[in-house]
Amino acid sequence: MKSLWAPWRIDYIRGDKENGCVFCSKTGKEEDKENLILYKGERNFIIMNRYPYSNGHLMVVPYRHTNALSDLDHEERLEMMNLTILCMDVLKVMNPQGFNVGMNLGSVAGAGIDDHLHFHVVPRWQGDTNFMPVIGDVRVMPEYLEDTYNTLNQELNKLRGDQ
Repeated sequence: MKSLWAPWRIDYIRGDKENGCVFCSKTGKEEDKENLILYKGERNFIIMNRYPYSNGHLMVVPYRHTNALSDLDHEERLEMMNLTILCMDVLKVMNPQGFNVGMNLGSVAGAGIDDHLHFHVVPRWQGDTNFMPVIGDVRVMPEYLEDTYNTLNQELNKLRGDQ
């Protein structure tokens, strides 16, 4: 039998679970890198998924705490879509062959966080859904989150003309 080591998961397993909304608790703080926040817009922000489907899994989240798209005003929806496009532009630095973009609205639809809506932007590569998740119930992540954050943050700054 072969072993697959994922020592970074122990922090999640043993650690204290957050009370309240995991998105709302991050936005008012200055520790963007520690919170994996790549960008703060006027009405939405871009955050990396701490437990991603694949490296580079980003989320676009409105500051407003709601689970209904219809609650968002025109400006919130427009910025959300523009930031979703920005995510795909930033993720091109990772050379994906495609993207999954979407929302899971409600726990029955697969939302792990169903009280605060958010777009998922997941880069995809041929063969990235191999046998590991199906048979082994394991995801293989080829890069540490911090390294992915640094790569994407640098690319975001280039695209925005900050460098």
